[in-house]
Amino acid sequence: MSKENYDICPPECCDMRGMLSFLILWLLSKRPMYGQELAEEIGKRRGTKPNPGTIYPALKELKKRGLIKSKKEGRVTNYHITEEGRKGIQKACEYFCKAFGEIFQERMKIDRS
Repeated sequence: MSKENYDICPPECCDMRGMLSFLILWLLSKRPMYGQELAEEIGKRRGTKPNPGTIYPALKELKKRGLIKSKKEGRVTNYHITEEGRKGIQKACEYFCKAFGEIFQERMKIDRS
């Protein structure tokens, strides 16, 4: 079945392969961070920290697509979300809530029981 047959589709900024792009954009929507800092924050949420061979290509792709910008500050490169990135993360959050919201609501009911 093609995407056109579904009411909701993942936004272009965030694919479903591990949701790394989503996590990066979400974290950068809170504040600018450098690569190692992003990896540590993602590790806290996923249980495993992505290695540089995973996170830096993802950052490069997000930058290429205009969703983030980088700024060299001394020896560290800080990443900042762009306005286009903010729009993308908003669409992604809406998509994930539609796609997975019921699952989380049911889980919360079970946890409260």
